[in-house]
Amino acid sequence: QVQLVESGGGLVQAGGSLRLSCTASERTFSRYTMGWFRQAPGKEREFVAFIHWTGSITAHADSVKGRFTISRDNAKNTVYLQMNSLKPEDTAVYYCAADRQGQTATLPSVYDYWGQGTQVTVSS
Repeated sequence: QVQLVESGGGLVQAGGSLRLSCTASERTFSRYTMGWFRQAPGKEREFVAFIHWTGSITAHADSVKGRFTISRDNAKNTVYLQMNSLKPEDTAVYYCAADRQGQTATLPSVYDYWGQGTQVTVSS
């Protein structure tokens, strides 16, 4: 069972930046596609970004494109989400997830392992 631990969330003013990190407990991380999702109160969990295990394929939701960037460091078993130009509507709990099949997917149901989430709050 892979364990994923997120960190880096917090309170930031609109226009500010945060970098989220997610570290996996196993080296098999390097073969997993990793995704970031978020869930705001009263809303469904939504796709934010994913990065293929090779690192060569990434995708970002339209709502964050140009502001957020996903990256990974397989030597550190860690995936990152750099978030710039944050907006109040980015406020949510952010989750990282791992797809052990190494697919490229935006649906939460495809992902096998999930972290506990980290809160991001953007004030106006």
